[in-house]
Formats: sequence, structure tokens, C-alpha cells
Amino acid sequence: MLELLNKRRSTRKFKADPVADKDLQDILEAAMNAPSAVNEQAWQFIILSGSMLDEFLAINTNTPEGAPVGILVCQDLRAEKAKGYSVQDCSAATQNILLAVHAKGLGGVWTTVFPQNADKIKSLLKIPEMVEPFSFVPIGYPVEKPAKVKSRYDAKKVRRNTW
Repeated sequence: MLELLNKRRSTRKFKADPVADKDLQDILEAAMNAPSAVNEQAWQFIILSGSMLDEFLAINTNTPEGAPVGILVCQDLRAEKAKGYSVQDCSAATQNILLAVHAKGLGGVWTTVFPQNADKIKSLLKIPEMVEPFSFVPIGYPVEKPAKVKSRYDAKKVRRNTW
């Protein structure tokens, strides 16, 4: 399990090969099993592919192209029991998506949905008023296998009890 966590890296170049629906379901199951503030599960997910993915990418231009599918993670403000904590919920869900993608032998990368693009994205995808686009993970088979992964552990960044 630690190997999965330590060897996951972002993928920005993808093959056009389709991703199986079963893999997407497994990935979303992992997302929905992420930690959640007071178990509010203040998230919603939109799978994007085909022409809708192309239209999304035309708005959210910081996302690498080429992946056949992606998952848009949205904050569901209607579900918040602890105001403001949907950010943590959606962050944990996004991380679980990335780990599940890696476990499936796929690649992905966490991309931001910039606030200035949110209204255009909400309009395009018919997202309700109290739901906010949070992050987007393009998913596909990597063009290249990552080079040998080196640990990022740095003891200089660890303190005990005080700074």
C-alpha cells in the first residue's frame, strides 16, 4: 500500500485508448470513500468525455489534453454540515481519485478549476447554483511510463512538538 502512495506521479500525456466504465466506477467508489468532515460527503462528480470534454477543456485551459475521459469534482454546498469544510471533502476525494487511477494502471493529474471559469463551466454542464466546480482529473493510459520514482521524503521538513 505504501508503494502505491509513494510511486504515484502526475500524468500529463495520454493515449487515446478508452477507459472502461468499470474502472471509472471503481475510481468513483474510492472517491466517495474519502474522509469527510462530519461525514457530510459534500461532493458531486461529473464524468466528462467526447465533445463535452472538448468544450470543458476550451474553458478550463490549464488542463492537459489527450485523455479520453476526466472527472470533475464539485463542492455540494447544499450538503455542508460544517460550513466551509467541503473544500477538505473534495480535496480528499480528489486525492483518492488520483490514487485509484494509479492503482488501476492509469494516469491522471489534479488540475484546478479557476474561479473566473466557474460560471462558464456551470453553464456548460448545467450545474446547480449551490454546487461549485472544484477540481478536474483527466484520466487515461499514460504515453510514457514514469522514470524511476525517487522518494520525496525530507527529514528537514519534520518537527516534533514545536518548530
